[in-house]
Amino acid sequence: MPMIPPMIRPIALAVALVALVLGAIPAAAFAPASANESVYATIDPDTIDPRIGLAAGGADAEQALWNLRLLSNTPKAEQFEEATNSDLAFMDHYAIQGNYNGFQIWDISNPSAPTLAQGYFCPASQSDVSVYGNLLFVSGEGLSGRIDCGGQGVQDTVSADRLRGLRIFDISDLNNPVNVGNVQTCRGSHTHSLLVDPDDSENVYVYISGSSNVRSPSELPGCSAAMPEDDPNSALFRIEVIKVPLAHPEQAAIVSSPRIFNELAPVESHGESSGDREERLAEVAEAKASGGYVVTIQGEEQAITGGFLEYLLMQVVQERGGTGAPTAADSAALRDGLQARIDELIGDDGPPTGPTQCHDITLYPAIGLAGGACGGYGLLLDISDPVNPRRVAAVADTNFSYWHSATFNNDGTKILFSDEWGGGGGAKCRATDPMEWGADAIFTIDGHDLEFQSYYKLPAPQTAVENCVAHNGSLIPIPGRDVMVQGWYQGGISVFDWTDPKNPHEIAFFDRGPVNAEEMESGGSWSVYWYNGTIVNSEIARGLDILELTPSEFISQNEIDAARTVRFDYKNVQGQQQFAWPPSFALARAYLDQLERSNGLGADRIAAARQALDSAEGSSGQARSEALSSLAAELHGAADGAGDSAKVHKLAEAVDALVQA
Repeated sequence: MPMIPPMIRPIALAVALVALVLGAIPAAAFAPASANESVYATIDPDTIDPRIGLAAGGADAEQALWNLRLLSNTPKAEQFEEATNSDLAFMDHYAIQGNYNGFQIWDISNPSAPTLAQGYFCPASQSDVSVYGNLLFVSGEGLSGRIDCGGQGVQDTVSADRLRGLRIFDISDLNNPVNVGNVQTCRGSHTHSLLVDPDDSENVYVYISGSSNVRSPSELPGCSAAMPEDDPNSALFRIEVIKVPLAHPEQAAIVSSPRIFNELAPVESHGESSGDREERLAEVAEAKASGGYVVTIQGEEQAITGGFLEYLLMQVVQERGGTGAPTAADSAALRDGLQARIDELIGDDGPPTGPTQCHDITLYPAIGLAGGACGGYGLLLDISDPVNPRRVAAVADTNFSYWHSATFNNDGTKILFSDEWGGGGGAKCRATDPMEWGADAIFTIDGHDLEFQSYYKLPAPQTAVENCVAHNGSLIPIPGRDVMVQGWYQGGISVFDWTDPKNPHEIAFFDRGPVNAEEMESGGSWSVYWYNGTIVNSEIARGLDILELTPSEFISQNEIDAARTVRFDYKNVQGQQQFAWPPSFALARAYLDQLERSNGLGADRIAAARQALDSAEGSSGQARSEALSSLAAELHGAADGAGDSAKVHKLAEAVDALVQA
């Protein structure tokens, strides 16, 4: 039986039970359609937001874009069509896309026409992926994942065939990935984060977040679900740190199990929104009228339907030793004992506690810190010793339901936490849903102190048949600004500026209509990340999207060009890397555009600086160096009287760097 966290409230329980028991979000499969065949809507500030009222469908759903261009949409490979696409990692010119049936490696060297370099069938939820060198790391948490990557699942309660933890592949030859090691963990690996320690070139470290039930010690010796006060080796209230020797990945092993949750008290969250309550009561009324299944959870009636109902019926079949589909007698037996089953499933775990696990941890080794999104808390961790991370701050918020992920700004002075209210399976962006729920919370970082600044939520309301809530995203390397692209499941993609942490605002978006106009089917953006000049989106049901920014009043072409100069050999967003902009004329012009936009420097000086840059770029040798040196000196001198002195100095430094380039 899965353990149900005590903070889960009745309205979220059905979704949470399904997620914990089944370990997956079902995905619809669609016939391929090219980006050019889709219907586009363009933004008009004088009309209703074009994301409202988009027609439903698969790859042919109606679309709305603003300040973005869709370069391609590539459907899933055949073996992966019926399963959920999950997270992304990148190396060279490849995007590695996790899928509940394994992983797909896409060659994105031509972003308008990606090709499949490798589709590796190896089922396991969630197939969270990271990459470093020739090694690929893949998470497995569900009960059906097998060591041999077979698709038949694992039927036994205790089995040596089950994989719950971390798979390690050698992908030196993309045509022949080789599973070179597995590290089993007591709660599996829902997500993981890869830490490349700048002081250790021989190893990498993987932080494991496993949120499922603790496995039997008969399956993995040493696993214990007891409270730590009853068993100091409890698998609860800890994460796992795996050390991977790069020369011998087969020797990867857990080297510590830090208890970063010690002494965290339980926290309160919000209850139902008005939309949730209406939906729940309607489902209960329909179930009663049709002879369905209704239980009482924490004093509130809840209809039991869908995948969770199917799971309970199959339990009855298995308990009587049967096979095949449930019979009428099985249905009657379930009805008679349903309330008792739910009571047993929820259990009485004693007094409420703080979180026992993180959902996701973002490691930022350049600043020696990590952000842990851990159920009821956002944590700040000191990771200067990779094997022994230490909690240095914790924040809670009654507007948050489930702290899901974290993103630092580039200089590490801010952190953004997302709230996956409803677990990703619910419609949480309806007009009736508060803007503070299922949103991002932005904090400033002062030493080890976190100070709340504001919330950001997708500003366009979505329908009741679109799963929508804050999910995975990454920074875009616009110099001098904090700009992020983020997925919101069927809410689509939102690009927003949070340079001013008290006033985040949207500057671009991409959205499709619902998967199904009549009822909820899972789809939308699981993860969307910037990588070497493009925006890559893992669409749960519709495949892989690649987009690019277009210039607008919010982002100039120079800023986009400067962002494209930031290149990585690999990228794992949960192992955040610091941006560094190489010298370029685009960088200097980007700062000029920003100063013009903010009135941070006089118009005459901006015009003169642009003319000087154009002239210098057209010259060479000594003439270029002297012109750039003179301009840099003039700008440093003008900074003291400017409206944005710091930005003018950045501009001058960018011009100085061109002298040495």
